[in-house]
Amino acid sequence: MLGKSVISGNSSSSANNRVFVYEVTGLKQNQENDSNNYAIRSSGSMFISVPYSRMNEEMQRIGKMGGTIVSIQTLENFQDSTKVASKQDSNSEDSKQSEKTEA
Repeated sequence: MLGKSVISGNSSSSANNRVFVYEVTGLKQNQENDSNNYAIRSSGSMFISVPYSRMNEEMQRIGKMGGTIVSIQTLENFQDSTKVASKQDSNSEDSKQSEKTEA
């Protein structure tokens, strides 16, 4: 099975379908990234989604721009973690509202 997927290039989990999310800090705006569609904030983290086939190139580009990769997650894990975080935020807001109405 492995030999067949290596020779033919077919695989059930194609590298083209895998996307990762880099959490990056310390990026600086410069001439190289001025052509991006988005501005770079001077503080905080930014999240960049990268296909598996471009991971190495993107790591090198981030390093050249002065950034530091804090974490790398699969897109699925990143989406799950943001859902959990938004759920926790809404629960804490609900509890604050109920405390105000009780007082």
